[in-house]
Amino acid sequence: MPLPMLAIAAALLYMAAAAVHLMHILQRKPRLSASVITLGIVALVCHAVVAWNSIFDDHSVHLGLYRILALISLVINLACIAWLVRRPLQNLLIVLLPLSASTVLISAFAPQTGTTPEELGNGLLVHIAASILAYAVLTLAAVQAALLAVQDRQLKQHRATGIVSFLPPLQLMETMLFELVWMGVILLSIAIASGFLYVDDFFAQHLVHKTVLTLIAWVVYSTLLWGRYQLGWRSQTAVRFTLGGFIVLMLAFLGSKLVLELVLQRG
Repeated sequence: MPLPMLAIAAALLYMAAAAVHLMHILQRKPRLSASVITLGIVALVCHAVVAWNSIFDDHSVHLGLYRILALISLVINLACIAWLVRRPLQNLLIVLLPLSASTVLISAFAPQTGTTPEELGNGLLVHIAASILAYAVLTLAAVQAALLAVQDRQLKQHRATGIVSFLPPLQLMETMLFELVWMGVILLSIAIASGFLYVDDFFAQHLVHKTVLTLIAWVVYSTLLWGRYQLGWRSQTAVRFTLGGFIVLMLAFLGSKLVLELVLQRG
């Protein structure tokens, strides 16, 4: 099947899975059904094929903005599935499935941007892999923080409606959030350390904004973890730090990519 058709199929399957899952939530069936799992798995396989063939070919590796976004959304989904084994994160799928549908379509139909690196050594591959995994896990943390914010607000107003009524208890929601932040910070630390070791001119002019913003995001997340265990920070404080760190991290990645590839037309 041609890649564009496979991308359309993946997007339609993702949206179908999201619609069925939302319908089940409205019917007060919060658990993942076999139909949602089946649709999601088939969509994930199609997504993986599109992402792989968009980035890798026989002669080069393409790391343009649109194609990397599709890869990151694929990794986000895989990370969510891995976490579902031990934690009830299925409510995040309401956001993640439509997001995946959009990124897989963009990667297939948007023009190629950025330059193709001549060679990817093992060290640089570690940096790229750790960065993508960190973005994926911290995206999950951001979505979890948004749900936690809504849940905390409704509980303070003594009402729990909509999707909030199906969320786990507030304490468990906070525990899951901090687990995600912990894992994200570990991966981000690996990405930063490997960047200093293996990326040439890590503070070069075209990388300095990305590097500085990434370090700021790392400090924000690390401060949150310190505050959690030293000062007992919870709920809204955790939400503010998590979303604030995520915004800075996305500015580091998306902001630099947008400027370099779409404005300056550089890699």
